[in-house]
Amino acid sequence: MRLFAALAILLLIVGFATGASAHAALVSVEPASGSMLASAPKAVELRFNEVVTPGAIQLIDGAGRARDDARVNASGETVSVAMPPDLPQGTAVVSYRVISQDGHPVSGSVIFSVGMPTATKPPVTVDGALNALIWLARVGLYLGLFVGVGGVFFARWIALLMIGMTVPRVALAIGLVSAIASLGALGLDLLGLPLAALATAAPWKVAFATSAGPALLVAFAAMLLAMTALRRAWHARALAIIAFIGVGLSLAMTGHAATAPPEALTRPAIFLHGLGVTIWIGALAPLVALMSKPATASLPVVNRFSRLAALAVGVLALTGLALAIVQLEKPAALVETRYGLILSIKLVFVTGLLALAALNRFRLTPALAQDETSTPALKRSILLECSIAVAIFATVAGWRFTPPPRTIIPDTPLAIHIHSDKAMFQVLVSPGKAGLDDFVLQLMTGEATPLAAKDATLTLSLPERGIEPMERNAELGPDGYWHVRKVELPFAGRWHVRIDALVTDFEKITLEDDLEVAPP
Repeated sequence: MRLFAALAILLLIVGFATGASAHAALVSVEPASGSMLASAPKAVELRFNEVVTPGAIQLIDGAGRARDDARVNASGETVSVAMPPDLPQGTAVVSYRVISQDGHPVSGSVIFSVGMPTATKPPVTVDGALNALIWLARVGLYLGLFVGVGGVFFARWIALLMIGMTVPRVALAIGLVSAIASLGALGLDLLGLPLAALATAAPWKVAFATSAGPALLVAFAAMLLAMTALRRAWHARALAIIAFIGVGLSLAMTGHAATAPPEALTRPAIFLHGLGVTIWIGALAPLVALMSKPATASLPVVNRFSRLAALAVGVLALTGLALAIVQLEKPAALVETRYGLILSIKLVFVTGLLALAALNRFRLTPALAQDETSTPALKRSILLECSIAVAIFATVAGWRFTPPPRTIIPDTPLAIHIHSDKAMFQVLVSPGKAGLDDFVLQLMTGEATPLAAKDATLTLSLPERGIEPMERNAELGPDGYWHVRKVELPFAGRWHVRIDALVTDFEKITLEDDLEVAPP
C-alpha cells in the first residue's frame, strides 16, 4: 500500500502544480463599443483580466460582409484585431471567442460605426444542439465518475462484496463515452464550430491544449481503471483506490471552482469535495442491491458505510461552504445571478438528500437491526436518494454555461461629453444598453468649474424607431451630480440626447448630442 500511497501523492502534486488560472472577463475595449468614429481605427484592442488564447475572431464590416483579412495578435491579457485598410463606412462588428485559462470560452461582440451607422448586427452564436450535447456529456461524465467509480470503490473497500455492480458498470460505460463527447464538444464551443466539425482535427486539438483536456484524460483513465477493477484479480482493490483518487484529481485540475483564487484553498477543497460525493453517491446503487439480501448479510455493510458517510457529509459541508463563499462573494448573488440560482436549487436538493441520509442513519438502519421487515423502507429511501442525486447532476451541469459571480466585472458606463462656449456636460449611462438605464449628469461651466443649476431636464428620442422626445426631470444627488434613474430605453440605436439646465429664472443652457445605445 505504500506504493499506492506514493502514487496518490504524486497525482496530487501533478494536479496542483498548474499555474494560476480563472475565468476571464473583458475589462476594456478600444475603441469603446458603440463608438461613432470619423475614420476607421487601425485596430480594435480587447483587454481581459487574465491571459487568454484567441479562439474565433470575426469581423463584419459596415456593408455587412464577413471579412477574413483582419489580423489577430495576442499578447498577455490583450487581443488586438488589426482592421483592413479598406474598411467601408457604416457599423462594423468584431465578434470574439477567446479561451479562458480554466478551459471555458468567453465570447461577445464589439460594435463601432465609421461615419453614419448602418444596420449591421452581431452574428448569432447560440447553438442549441451543441449546448445540449455539452450538458448531456457533463451529466454522463458525473454518472461515470460518481456512480461508476464510486460504486466500484464501495464494493472493493467498504462492502467487500461485488454485489449490485450492474448500475456502476453501465454508468462507467456512459462516462467513458461522455468524456470523449465532452472533449469534442469543448473544442467546437471554443472555436464556434458546428457539430459536423467533429470530423475534423481542429476542435480536438484546441480542446487538448486547454486545462480541461488533461482533466478529461485523467477522468477517462479513472473510469477505465474502475472498469478493470470489476474483474477478479489480486490488484483490483489497488486499481479501485487509484481510480477513486483520479476522480478528485480530474475535478481539481480545471473548472470554475478549482481555478478560483486562492488556489491553495480551492483546489484541495474541490478535490476533497469530489471524493466525498464519490463515497456517498457511489454507494447508493450497490446498497439497493444489498437490500435484497438477508439483514444478517447486509447490516454489517450498512453500518460500515453509515460511519464513513458521516465523515463524507462533514467534508462535503465544509468544502462546499468554502467554495460557495469564494465563488459568490456575497449572499445576494444566490438570487441575483444565474450561477447563484443554480447553487440555490442544488442546495434544496442537497437538503433533501441530507434529510434522507439522517433518516437512514438514525431510524431505518437501527430498525433493520431489530426487524427485517424494515428492509423495504430503507430500500425506498435509498432509491429516492438516487433520484435526487441524478437531479443534482442535471442541475450543476448548468454551471458550464454561466460564469461565477466573482468573475463578473460591472459594465463600464457609456460616456459622452457635450460642450459649448458656455458649458460642458458629462453624461454617464449605466449600463449603456437597451433596457433600464441610469443617467448621471455632471454640469460644468466653460472653464470646467461646477455649474450651479436650479433644475435639470433630460430629453431622449429615437426618431428612426418612431420614439418621440420623452422628458425626465433630474434630481440633484449628495455627490453634486444630477441623476435620472430607471430610464426605459426599449431599443438599441443612436438616441438623441438633450439636456436643459436652468441656471436662473431667466437663463437656460441647452446642449444636445447623440448617444449610441448597445443591444442588451
